[in-house]
Amino acid sequence: MRRGFITLGTWCLDRNIVLDFWPNEDMAAHVHHITLAGGGSACNFAVNIKKLDPEMHVETQGLIGDGEKADFLMSIADTFGIIRSGLIRSDLGDTQTTDAFVSQKTNRRTHILYAGVADFLTPEHFDFSNTTAKIAHFGLPSLHKTMDQSWQGEENGWLSSLKEAQKHGLHTNLELVAGNETKLKEIVVPCLPHLSSLVVNDHEIGAITGIQTQSNNATNIDKIKFAVNSVLEKGRMDFVLVHFPQGAILVTRDGKEIIQPSVDIPLQLIKGTNGAGDAFSAGFFYGIHENWPLLDAIKLGHASAAASLRSVETYTCVQSVRECLDLTNKWGWRSEIA
Repeated sequence: MRRGFITLGTWCLDRNIVLDFWPNEDMAAHVHHITLAGGGSACNFAVNIKKLDPEMHVETQGLIGDGEKADFLMSIADTFGIIRSGLIRSDLGDTQTTDAFVSQKTNRRTHILYAGVADFLTPEHFDFSNTTAKIAHFGLPSLHKTMDQSWQGEENGWLSSLKEAQKHGLHTNLELVAGNETKLKEIVVPCLPHLSSLVVNDHEIGAITGIQTQSNNATNIDKIKFAVNSVLEKGRMDFVLVHFPQGAILVTRDGKEIIQPSVDIPLQLIKGTNGAGDAFSAGFFYGIHENWPLLDAIKLGHASAAASLRSVETYTCVQSVRECLDLTNKWGWRSEIA
């Protein structure tokens, strides 16, 4: 019987840089402090799951460099008990690095990416033959040059890897990232028929459908629902879930709709949004893994995301399942989603 998670793809070194505000071009801003942490969907999701439940089986596969940055990422995996035999060191380039700038004025994040060895990641770096995991969490398309291109007759390497994972009986999910919308759509749309689920934010669902889901910096709920149904028509996933600061909307293949507002975390406790999406996904999929009702899984996703907002780093403030849920009892839920 399968149990646990396998994360595949992006492991990078995050330099979390807190500045007073994000400047316009040719202008300057003052940096308050810089911290180093693991980053990327494969790292963040894996660590978050282990923080939610240290006993949960978590393994990972990806490509990193062969220097001190890679040593640092390996130490993170070891610290949290993540099985890292599939995390391959390469001398083809330096470890992927992200400068994650967080504005003290807005708490908004801006990522500046150096791809490094991530450009050389291919489907051949993934092996599903011996995994006992139940859920495979992939990411991040549009940030891996070789994976983003055609691969041995398939439209891209992500599609090839998703097909292989499903052949081995794994539930497949694909984590996205805000970036070039045209490129993201070209990569992700062919993958939709080979996803068991899709969990994205409001910007990402808009990017892959070409639907404007935001207006005046606010999420348009009706447009979100329209985009979700468009994705369900193109794919075979059991459900699509879209999260955004005010809440989340899930629609199942048979048309069931669940809407859940987010946690009403006090504004003064919010330090940054970096990693909140990864924390949401980890909390939600923990509930899915444990066969919780969909609404309860969404609530844990919101709880995990709220916990993570208390730090500029991606996973530092995520706590155990019980402790995250206790925060919802302390802070409550937003009264409405719009």
